[in-house]
Amino acid sequence: MNKLGTPPKRSRDHVAVLKGGLSAEREVSLRSGAAVAEALRSQGYTVTEIDVGRDLSEQLMRVKPQACFNALHGKFGEDGCVQGVLELLEIPYTHSGVLASALAMHKERAKDIMKASGVPVAEARLVTRQQALEAHAIPPPYVVKPVAEGSSVGVVIVMPGAERPPNSIAAGGPLEDIVMVERYVAGRELTCAVIGDFATDVIEIVPLKGLEFYDYEAKYAPGGSKHELPAQLLPEIYQSLRKLTLTAHQALGCRGVSRADFRFDDTPGGTGELVCLEVNTQPGMTGTSLVPELAGYAGWDFGTLVRWIIEDASCNR
Repeated sequence: MNKLGTPPKRSRDHVAVLKGGLSAEREVSLRSGAAVAEALRSQGYTVTEIDVGRDLSEQLMRVKPQACFNALHGKFGEDGCVQGVLELLEIPYTHSGVLASALAMHKERAKDIMKASGVPVAEARLVTRQQALEAHAIPPPYVVKPVAEGSSVGVVIVMPGAERPPNSIAAGGPLEDIVMVERYVAGRELTCAVIGDFATDVIEIVPLKGLEFYDYEAKYAPGGSKHELPAQLLPEIYQSLRKLTLTAHQALGCRGVSRADFRFDDTPGGTGELVCLEVNTQPGMTGTSLVPELAGYAGWDFGTLVRWIIEDASCNR
């Protein structure tokens, strides 16, 4: 087990928790924000919860917090936009800054940077949703996913033998939207987090209820998945995954807390490859979320974790 050190003491009084927002991940963000607000209050902070809309700057100027805990997920909250607002208002905030948030949120840009830094990624191409619906963009099996969303929103897996792309691709959004078509990597779903410059242990996620992969339901529904912590891997694979997680975090310029998701193909006759799928700059903080579980395994309860995150807040991230 890898242990976290001693967290800082409380040095701020009034914190605003940004939650909700305008993205497809609004409901998850509301849950994350509520859990964070409760934990911060238990640590002695005065907390104002803000359901973020387009009047965010006006709300913040009225509330005047000493720092913001960004519990938003998805577009506007996780892609550099809110971070830019907070920079302009000179309010310290948590997690990654403008550039790292934008890069990590755009799956193709993130892949380019990670690959250049030695982090293995799956081959992919960008097409419109209409093009993905009309013909196979790459040979099956492959995954179709929005190029700039999280929480497995709108993900479709096309398995071998499919004569044509499934109609479910059209359900993800406007046909003119750009999507990523990515080579499917078989095997195990693994995740590891970074807290500051500390790479945590590794969780294996096993979707339950007959779910095909670690989708939205598996992530957020109670009992949607089983978490094996620590993941049962050969030591060299385990440590390689931790090292790659920290490399990806640093290459993208992330700050605070991030989480990297991987696939490891140890299937019979498989490739044996370990592939990074994405880096999440604002991982979920709900009752089923992975980062609080990883922090707990490393010695920090949820309250201690959120205290560390808010005390790490700054501008110019």
